[in-house]
Amino acid sequence: MSKNLKLNMSRRIRRTPYTNRVEEHGVSDFTVVNHMLLPKRFKNSVEEDYWHLSKDVQIWDVSCQRQIQVSGPDAATLIQKLTPRSIKNMQIGKCFYIPMLNDDAGMINDPVLLKLDDDMFWISIADSDILLWAKGYALGLNLDVNIEEPDVYPLAIQGPKSEELLISIFGQEIKKIKFFNFRVLDFEGTKQIIARSGYSKQDGFEIYFKTHEKYFDSVEMGEKLWDTIWEAGKKYNISPGCPNLIDRIEGGLMSYGNDFTNENNPLECNLEKYCNGHVSHDFIGKQALTKIYNEGVKQKIRGIVFDGDRCSGIGQPLKVLSKDDKIIGQITSGIYSPKIKKNIGLSMILKDYWKIGEKIFVQNLDGTKRNGTITTLPFPD
Repeated sequence: MSKNLKLNMSRRIRRTPYTNRVEEHGVSDFTVVNHMLLPKRFKNSVEEDYWHLSKDVQIWDVSCQRQIQVSGPDAATLIQKLTPRSIKNMQIGKCFYIPMLNDDAGMINDPVLLKLDDDMFWISIADSDILLWAKGYALGLNLDVNIEEPDVYPLAIQGPKSEELLISIFGQEIKKIKFFNFRVLDFEGTKQIIARSGYSKQDGFEIYFKTHEKYFDSVEMGEKLWDTIWEAGKKYNISPGCPNLIDRIEGGLMSYGNDFTNENNPLECNLEKYCNGHVSHDFIGKQALTKIYNEGVKQKIRGIVFDGDRCSGIGQPLKVLSKDDKIIGQITSGIYSPKIKKNIGLSMILKDYWKIGEKIFVQNLDGTKRNGTITTLPFPD
């Protein structure tokens, strides 16, 4: 593919309140998620970015992580219908990872759910049109809910120095935020949700920045937030960044649309703890999931360590072969790990070959092979 290809911008691809700052800091690549720009790389290599993320702190524009706000008397009823994970005991201020299924028990999203109030939730989605899905079911079930996409633009602060940095801005309340919990804190006279979460294996936070009428527009306020964090972060060697492929794969963090799609069920994705086969509540796909739960799955996602030249990323899936050359899966995300000192990847592997320690081959696009081994997720250090 030509390196001179450009992304042709239009209103269908949205900039974010931080895009100006991202460009000023030297972004070199974008992708599009939920019709919005997501930075993919800055001046440093993926490996340089990986080492910095593992020891300092980074600021990520993840505004593409759109929120679906569900509010009203039947909000909890609809949310429970959308996921096999029970929210019965979910408290205000909690974040839940929730698989969302179609009627065949195929995964259509794996968002994070935030409970803002007993009758208000945010579904923080990966790349798919969940807004229309939720509206359709609410209409079909005649539920008393309001469903909308609020003006919320998440900004992730990731890395081992993230807590120190945010304490310097928001105070000691930051220390009280437990993993997958959030608190509402003040910023420039506005109330902002800050959660201890993020798409990395490092400690980190996500600021669910919501616009406020006291500011002229979202860009003005967003740049104020970015600049405040950036100035305070200089003390901690802050850098602009984005979800790092090495860190993500090492941590076993799946990417919807890459490592699994709506052709895969949550049991194949190792999400059994969120999909107990004997839950009492009704949800979309329950009958199909119960059948799969009882019969068992034919494949599961596994980690693969493989040798050969350093892999810089997977543009096209690489076939995974058994020792007798049977196709048993394909690597959908892969890269060289400087910590493990081998290439690593994620792949759905057939049942007879998914045992940890199983020896396999990874086939390059030119037909040559590399030796590999099935391993656990997250990858062992």
